[in-house]
Amino acid sequence: MLDIKGIIWLEGIVEKLAWKHDVKGHEAMEVLENKPQVRFVEKGHRKGENVYAALGRTKSGRYMIVFFVYKLTKEALILSAKDMTDTERKRYAKT
Repeated sequence: MLDIKGIIWLEGIVEKLAWKHDVKGHEAMEVLENKPQVRFVEKGHRKGENVYAALGRTKSGRYMIVFFVYKLTKEALILSAKDMTDTERKRYAKT
């Protein structure tokens, strides 16, 4: 499990999450703070800074997946967040 010490938001990401996926910034943070299942997605553009997916639930029970870059500073740079698909939710439930 990754030790996330903080969240980094790029300009425009919060707005994109709201209009594209109907996700509020605090929901993405709740998933990361609530012991999510974290999976490696792909190697990052910078050495040691890879892309991960965190699967988990919000405080209200919403099943979500949050994509982020894990920075060398132990911060999560949020890329996207959305509701889990049925396939992702089944995989989440198995572990």
